[in-house]
Amino acid sequence: MKIAIIGTGGVGGYFGARLLEAGFDVSFLARGEHLEAIKKNGIQLKSLLGDIQTKPCKASDKISDLGVSDVLIIGVKAWQIKEIRTELQSIMHKDSIVLPLQNGVMATDELSETIDKQHIVGGLCRIVSMITAPGCIAHTGVTPTIVFGELDHTISTRLQNLQENFKKANIHCQLSTNIETEIWKKFLLICISGLMAVTRCTYGEMNEVELTRQMMFKLLEEIYAVGIAKGIQYEPDIVARTVASFDALPYNTTFSLTRDVWEGKPSELEYQNGTVVHIGKQVKVPTPINEFIYTSLLPLEKKARTY
Repeated sequence: MKIAIIGTGGVGGYFGARLLEAGFDVSFLARGEHLEAIKKNGIQLKSLLGDIQTKPCKASDKISDLGVSDVLIIGVKAWQIKEIRTELQSIMHKDSIVLPLQNGVMATDELSETIDKQHIVGGLCRIVSMITAPGCIAHTGVTPTIVFGELDHTISTRLQNLQENFKKANIHCQLSTNIETEIWKKFLLICISGLMAVTRCTYGEMNEVELTRQMMFKLLEEIYAVGIAKGIQYEPDIVARTVASFDALPYNTTFSLTRDVWEGKPSELEYQNGTVVHIGKQVKVPTPINEFIYTSLLPLEKKARTY
């Protein structure tokens, strides 16, 4: 099986390194010093589950250089999907699988605007990881997991085979018959990123202030209400269980959107709190907390994208 990792950040770098170490034919899309480091030295993975140093990697900053692949794991930022989706077709064959692991709920829809939907499966990942230096990925929290499933809710042979290959690479994975609901469950998990960005606090720091903790609950309750209005099959206690999972995270935990905002980089704001606001208006569900976060961060987002 030939695998292309489209975006070698914390997500693509972690899962790509595990697949490469397991003996799969893996190529990586990266850029700049990070690209040069992984071509020359491979990927150095520092993980709670064990460190590895891969061999030098096949890598490029051009998708077309990666070669025709059986599985394309999409690890770029959510807002970059529109930038790369047309070029993905240059490395696909008639049976290629496109597996997006983006934050948010828009990836499959945006991919299917230019790629035949038969190639696309729904997916998400759970991991706290980041690039710490060129060629270096740190996994600092959460058991790294890939959840994926067919958009028509079937259990297909192709995804059963993919699941077996993930297991060979010691990647914890789950094959879902309702991947849309699983994606919306993760949506609950990620949207506190904006609240951490606004408060400029880690999760632990934010959680120590009762009023901010209450704001977090209200933020999640808004997403729950929007999801229910969209027909998502949320369990009634999903908000409480989501907060319980947050409370098990290390005190200094931050998420990628949070770090991007703090560092003045373009972020996934439109695909997180912005999406809650936009879909909330479509389904006529008020989202005042998410709207406050979204509008508070918009000037910083605009500033980051003008440099």
